Amino acid sequence: MLHAPIRPVLNAMSIDVEDWFQVGAFEKVIDRADWDSFAPRVEANTQRVLDLFGEAGIHATFFTLGWVAERFPALMRRIVAEGHELASHGYGHARVHSFTPDQFRADIARARKVLEDAGGVAITAYRAPNFSIDARTPWAHPILAEEGYAYSSSVAPLAHDHYGWATAPRRAYRPLPDSPLIELPMTVMRVAGRELTSGGGFFRLLPNAIMDRAVRAANAAGQPMLFYFHPWEVDPGQPRVANAPLKSKLRHYPRLGAMAGKLRRLLAAHPWGRTDAVVAQAAAALA
Repeated sequence: MLHAPIRPVLNAMSIDVEDWFQVGAFEKVIDRADWDSFAPRVEANTQRVLDLFGEAGIHATFFTLGWVAERFPALMRRIVAEGHELASHGYGHARVHSFTPDQFRADIARARKVLEDAGGVAITAYRAPNFSIDARTPWAHPILAEEGYAYSSSVAPLAHDHYGWATAPRRAYRPLPDSPLIELPMTVMRVAGRELTSGGGFFRLLPNAIMDRAVRAANAAGQPMLFYFHPWEVDPGQPRVANAPLKSKLRHYPRLGAMAGKLRRLLAAHPWGRTDAVVAQAAAALA
């Protein structure tokens, strides 16, 4: 008796589009008021990422700051023209728990308008800066639902010194009983007894074999891997922030020169696609 071949699991490839001086690791030593005084590198770095995806023949989701879209509208148009999903990362990379509910609503409205004006598409997805929807912000998901978002990818369901909501679900879920809004949390992988998010600095620092095993393990359980990184991670020539804390430097700068090659190998090894495609599959399963 012939059996239908097992369909491979589609994994979500996502990019948090922000510049080197906007990252959470430097928020205590770089004032937001000074951002426009720095030479931007996000446009060139995101172009490099787009080129990598073009070589690999994959589409991804670009969670983009409104601040970036406002200054580089042509980049937003290229993202859309090449078949990628353009999504919101908020306007100015402020953590959700730094807002009141009204301020949060204003922030996502401002970002959405800029992104839609620049990209010419509807914005229906959101990722909180630094995965900052957590136990302190129970009002965030209702506001996203009221504003018409289809999904959020804003929760890191683990304990970490920089972010995390350890008790949150680890698979796609509907956070509200009366809304179709879906939260697609970050994939958590276990390495040497520690729980880590799937991407970013951990990916740069660890051997590719570890991420390969994590992807295979998630897929063997019937779950997609949700991977993320930032455009500045393919930029070894970026300026160094001399007065940043040592811990921040150790997270931000190592192996930037290796990132592009590591990404090429990862892209070739597993099925990757836009986050909204993975959410659509999850929505069907939750129906």
